Amino acid sequence: VIPEIEMPGHSLAAITAYPELACTAGPFAVMTIWGVSDDILCPSEKTFTFLEDVLTEVLALFPSQMIHIGGDEAPKVRWKASPLAQEIIKREGLKDEHELQSWFIKRIDTWLTARGRRLVGWDEILEGGLAPGATVMSWRGISGGIDAARLGRDVIMTPGSHLYLDHYQGDARFEPLAIGGLTTLDRVDSFEPIPDVLTADESKHILGAQGNVWTEYLRTPTSVEYMAYPRALALAEVVWSPREKRE
Repeated sequence: VIPEIEMPGHSLAAITAYPELACTAGPFAVMTIWGVSDDILCPSEKTFTFLEDVLTEVLALFPSQMIHIGGDEAPKVRWKASPLAQEIIKREGLKDEHELQSWFIKRIDTWLTARGRRLVGWDEILEGGLAPGATVMSWRGISGGIDAARLGRDVIMTPGSHLYLDHYQGDARFEPLAIGGLTTLDRVDSFEPIPDVLTADESKHILGAQGNVWTEYLRTPTSVEYMAYPRALALAEVVWSPREKRE
């Protein structure tokens, strides 16, 4: 089990509980529907102390070498307007807010590496420069995974085009309500985790693939099971069987 502690975006619940972690005064409220909030963690020392405390507890609970820190869907609106964020950009010689996020992630990467763990993040962590020890999860297609592999970094392929199992798997008129999209069993089965454009050495960095069952629309274990299967079986064959032996 690999835990994911999201940062610096998708953190509104933490910011609501601890407003001092934000770049603005608020007020803040926990989201009750799906969405992406402009309110993200401010790159202050208070934030890093908080995150290190949280991760210290996470490391005690989870023996996995990999620790997922998210890194996706973090709008930079608050950082653009934040004197603190802008001062860090100036102090560290960064080009923009994307490089500031990279600086943020690299700092967490250094902290995790010092404790014998490896950072994993969504492909947004490529923007502004990839942290030295990071593994990339490529969800916005496979291009992020290709870029990371060419940099000699490990990759987990998990593109929304093929492996988002919260999408409909059949005719939406007869399916339970889902977030949208259409990912059929055949589409999952057709996925090839190792792109042909990679060399043999680059291909070694593709660790595998992951199917995602996000639960915004799934209220019960039965609903999750309905969405996961049989598509998870197709994904298992894709990642665990040699290409020439797949049926």
